[in-house]
Amino acid sequence: FWRDAVVRTRVFARVSPLHKQVIVQAYQHFGANGLGDIVVMTGDGVNDAPALKQAEVGIAMGIRGTDVAKDAADIILLDDDFASAVVGIEQGRLASENLQKSIMYTLCSKLPQVAPAFGEVLGIPEALSSKQVLLIDIGTDIWTAVAYAAQPPERSLMSRAPRHPRAEKMANWRVFLYSYGYIGVMQTAFCWLMFFLVTPGIHGFLKNHRELPSGRDYTAEDELTHRRSTTVYYWTLVLGQIAAAICTTTKAQPVGGTSGYGLPNRLLNATLVVEAFFSLLVMGLPPLQALFDMAPLPLHSLILPGLALVGIFQIEEMRKKGSWFFTRV
Repeated sequence: FWRDAVVRTRVFARVSPLHKQVIVQAYQHFGANGLGDIVVMTGDGVNDAPALKQAEVGIAMGIRGTDVAKDAADIILLDDDFASAVVGIEQGRLASENLQKSIMYTLCSKLPQVAPAFGEVLGIPEALSSKQVLLIDIGTDIWTAVAYAAQPPERSLMSRAPRHPRAEKMANWRVFLYSYGYIGVMQTAFCWLMFFLVTPGIHGFLKNHRELPSGRDYTAEDELTHRRSTTVYYWTLVLGQIAAAICTTTKAQPVGGTSGYGLPNRLLNATLVVEAFFSLLVMGLPPLQALFDMAPLPLHSLILPGLALVGIFQIEEMRKKGSWFFTRV
């Protein structure tokens, strides 16, 4: 009976306090195709108290509600306006969305960070040192990830079906596929492309690296080229992460265009500017260059990696406008 009732019935009339509690339990047990619904119960009287207590979220009226109902509820509407509950739901969804977007952004850089280790197996010199990995994770990414807490909602936030916590985890397969198999792949491709094409003297260095006898150190010239190559890889990854930060501010709505989402999060915008400035500072000051295994780059080696930022952003914008894939992350 109850399995059919939660699917077919929309109105339950003239029910007792016990019946209200049983109805809530039925939705919790049989709803969502057996997974159980997340139930919100509203009420203002003593008769509503058992159901308010049973529901995942009990909402009582602050003005006309009884003390018993208020004690049993989780939330009290001070103005007795159900629109306030809708606003609260939107804020809850927004907090969940922003946390998921922060996870998506953070995971994007992990593939290009680990790719140089596999490159060494293939005989390619170290493209990113452990110090530079820590510099990206702790020096830049962590602050940008925190800034997502201030992200405003997308246009379609309340029109999308809510995420069921038992059916779909916060970090689900779509998140991993988007971060590792999509944005991460593009970042890795741009990092290697810039590593091989933009680094001054890279081809001669690679030849010398292959011919270097075991146990011998690089010459001063080769050491400089090696540091420049890791600097190019690092700088390209930083710009790729800036692109990832802009792209992951929305899941479906384009960022650019007349009806685009734009860049409304000033905190995030500030962290991206600081991230770029901090990276240039590390690459430009000799004491920091020595500390993080970097070397000064010519102007073209600083400008061309910007293709990673532009390319990733444009590809992601085309995806959102055309709804090619990842229509829901």
